[in-house]
Amino acid sequence: MYLSQFRAVCITGPRQSGKTTLSKMLFKKHPYVNFEKPDTQAKAEENPAAFLQQYNSGAIFDEVQRLPVLFRYLPEILDNNQSRGQFILTIPQIA
Repeated sequence: MYLSQFRAVCITGPRQSGKTTLSKMLFKKHPYVNFEKPDTQAKAEENPAAFLQQYNSGAIFDEVQRLPVLFRYLPEILDNNQSRGQFILTIPQIA
């Protein structure tokens, strides 16, 4: 499995294809964060660094493309923690 080799993995596919269900099923120990929820998205946009501190050990970030600013913070987090399988990112496939 890729999570044993990489610190972050992206699951992509068409909308409603089961990305969220697969992520939750395979990575039960990871906190789940849904960026389709306006309040969650607003919290993360307000202070991305503080938001990400809640997930030092990793998380499932569903619909992460809604918050592109997070991609500016994730490399530092991943560089500072060599653990594999920290973040699972879901992004819909764009036709």
